[in-house]
Amino acid sequence: MPAKPREIVLQSSVFAVEKLSIAIGAGECVTRHIVRHPGAVCVLAVLPHDQLVMIRNFRVATGQWMHEFCAGKLEPNEDPHDAARRELIEETGYDAGKLESLGSFYTSPGFTDELMHAFVAHGLRHCGSALQPDERIEVVVRTTAEFDALARSGEICDGKTLATYLRWRLLT
Repeated sequence: MPAKPREIVLQSSVFAVEKLSIAIGAGECVTRHIVRHPGAVCVLAVLPHDQLVMIRNFRVATGQWMHEFCAGKLEPNEDPHDAARRELIEETGYDAGKLESLGSFYTSPGFTDELMHAFVAHGLRHCGSALQPDERIEVVVRTTAEFDALARSGEICDGKTLATYLRWRLLT
């Protein structure tokens, strides 16, 4: 049986939604909608004295301010390392002397193919931020002890931030 052409049911500036029909046996099919995402980066930026550069970001989807590491989607054909440096500068106003990969993970593979590339940034120097016009972001510096307490209390509840922090703690 020839493969069906991709059926994109929604195309936005950030992602596409694809409708898939999947054979599950004996001529039976199920339909799934998959969010196709270009991928993204998340950057854990480390200052001296055990301090982490974080942001408070107003998220329209949740209607609340969230504590996060800076992050953003990949532009077409953009290398994740370059995107991480770009997002760090844009959202926090810091540039990194050294940017290291912490690996990649899927954000929510039950409905999206978004692959998040995690990085740690060292040797930071302040250079000034360049927020997008629609971004509402505040830069906040937290110690790792403060991060741990906020994560324990549930105040830090952003999955990419928690996963990136865990990778960093396990790999360093």
